[in-house]
Amino acid sequence: MSTAALPETGVALGLRRLYFVRFAFALLWAGSLVATASSLSAVSLALLVLYPVFDVAAAIVDLRSSKETKAVTGLYVNIAISLLAATGLVLAASSGIPGVLRVWGSWAIVSGLVQLVVGVRRRGLGGQWPMILSGGISVLAGTSFILQSAKDGATLVNLAGYALLGGIFFLVSALRLRAKSTSAR
Repeated sequence: MSTAALPETGVALGLRRLYFVRFAFALLWAGSLVATASSLSAVSLALLVLYPVFDVAAAIVDLRSSKETKAVTGLYVNIAISLLAATGLVLAASSGIPGVLRVWGSWAIVSGLVQLVVGVRRRGLGGQWPMILSGGISVLAGTSFILQSAKDGATLVNLAGYALLGGIFFLVSALRLRAKSTSAR
């Protein structure tokens, strides 16, 4: 193994752990939101804000292991976008579920584009196609949330499905990274 491959393997191992954690978080978060999504309560709002805040924390962890990759700029952008989303969700809550869906949808579109770019830049690590697909799907889902916000009976339940699907993509990517890191040894 060449010394040039060592940082890549370290990044891949760090990402694998992070992706497993992100999967577990998405699973728990989605279940919790489904249980509280019938209305925009203090608990459901706290869950909604927690999701982008967790995204910020995950991006910070990712930054620590990815400092020498091309993905750093995208991670900083993701942190800024997620902080804006958390703030926007708090502010949008006063206008009800449609406002929350518009903010969430906007965040999903922009963060999906960022995730797609970061995934493309990390292709050499392996396990990034699920992240690239997830980014593209996030853009489509965000658009659907914005469209849903204009309809009667808008609900938060679809956000749980979005998070769960994103979590599954993180799991698949973690498993693919594991296979790559195991074969690199």
